[in-house]
Amino acid sequence: MFLTISTRGDAAHPATDLGYLLHKHPGKTQKFSTSHGTAHVFYPEADDRRCTAALLLEIDTLALVRRGKGKGRGGAPDAALAQYVNDRPYAASSLLAVALSSVFSSALRGVCAARPERAATPLPLCIEVPALPARGGPGLVRQLFEPLGWSVTADPVPLDTEFPQWGDSRYVRLVLESETLTLAEALRHLYVLLPVLDDAKHYWVSSDEVDKLLRAGAGWLPAHPEQKLITSRYLSRRWSLTRQAQERLELVRLAEADDSEVEEIDNAVAAETETEEKPAPLAVQRREAILAALRASGAARVLDLGCGQGELVRELLKDVSFTEILGVDVSVRALTIAARRLKLDRMGERQASRVRLVQGSLAYTDKRLKGYDAAVLSEVIEHLDLPRLPALEYAVFGHARPRTVLVTTPNVEYNVRWETLPAGHTRHGDHRFEWTREEFRTWARAVAERHGYGVEFAPVGPDDPEVGPPTQMAVFTIRTQKEAKAA
Repeated sequence: MFLTISTRGDAAHPATDLGYLLHKHPGKTQKFSTSHGTAHVFYPEADDRRCTAALLLEIDTLALVRRGKGKGRGGAPDAALAQYVNDRPYAASSLLAVALSSVFSSALRGVCAARPERAATPLPLCIEVPALPARGGPGLVRQLFEPLGWSVTADPVPLDTEFPQWGDSRYVRLVLESETLTLAEALRHLYVLLPVLDDAKHYWVSSDEVDKLLRAGAGWLPAHPEQKLITSRYLSRRWSLTRQAQERLELVRLAEADDSEVEEIDNAVAAETETEEKPAPLAVQRREAILAALRASGAARVLDLGCGQGELVRELLKDVSFTEILGVDVSVRALTIAARRLKLDRMGERQASRVRLVQGSLAYTDKRLKGYDAAVLSEVIEHLDLPRLPALEYAVFGHARPRTVLVTTPNVEYNVRWETLPAGHTRHGDHRFEWTREEFRTWARAVAERHGYGVEFAPVGPDDPEVGPPTQMAVFTIRTQKEAKAA
């Protein structure tokens, strides 16, 4: 396998700075052992005006066979058919990507103590791969690289130049050119997309491959138009790993859209508290009040918006009158715990057909939420900044429009009854606000008026004669045309 990286320069910024960025001296030929063979790095040309670094990977094909690749799950399909005679020594693949990450590890991370400003600056780059398997043809090569800022040449390699009537092989000669990318960005693109185009991994794909993909894809993969294809192929079409990667990429996208950090929106469950805890008595009373209101509404298809670790979903599943339950949360961590606690992977077919857990943000409209009888927002609204409430309001009441909506939230007046809660503190560190009974009712009535609902209020927990209940609940019911005219 062979790959070259070239750049141009001048007296002020000599092209030989490429040697500093790659941490490989242009005046030397260096050799490195990899898990699948020997990698050689050398420079066919190196002066102030132009510098080219070459990576030659010699594959130990016998070692590949001895490791058992090509047999069983995770084996390369080509090797399975021809263990000793195949294209592995010649065509760029996941093995070349592994060599890139091993030999140029510092460059891949953008680390260069000697030339830090050059590492952070876009370079005029030209990368050539003489033989690249492209399952999907030159068109797919362009679809993958062009959105990243590359000018792409992908010339098909004929099956045999002596017999042009045989047509082209599945290989291309790839030339990538760019003036707008750093060397680290370029190497990360190659690290991910070379095995994607080959569509075969030549080593066992385990869960740590998801972390590798997300690290190398940081900054470009979440918004890539072919993200799903890249993720699926990179993870050898392993469904569970692909789903995990896409959930995490969606979280990154939501964070970028919200101009916040991933940790800020994926904080529904603390990392150190993933073990099941005995629910507080108030939590039990809250779920009982919600279930009673849902039964009274006659709802069969229910949305649990902000479902967290799935406590309410679990209670809904116990009642067969709830025929379809959709749990939605922005936190991948919370959904993972919910799935584990609900034992979704071991659930019977009939029970499993009643429930789904999906990732989503309530600040955006989502067509998956339409058509349900009822929606529950239990202890959710207080986790949003007040300026974001109108977006949630429209997504639920204006767009999804379930017949019944239940909203519960803490009553801040009751906080004086919690002996362990310091004065002026909210009940949870992530609460952006806590409302009095009057503030909550004012908001709820305005929402109902804007979207054609009626609203009633109910206490949850002991109703203190002075400060009210610890939790307050609003029950919204969509008005019929007759009721709307009467109002």
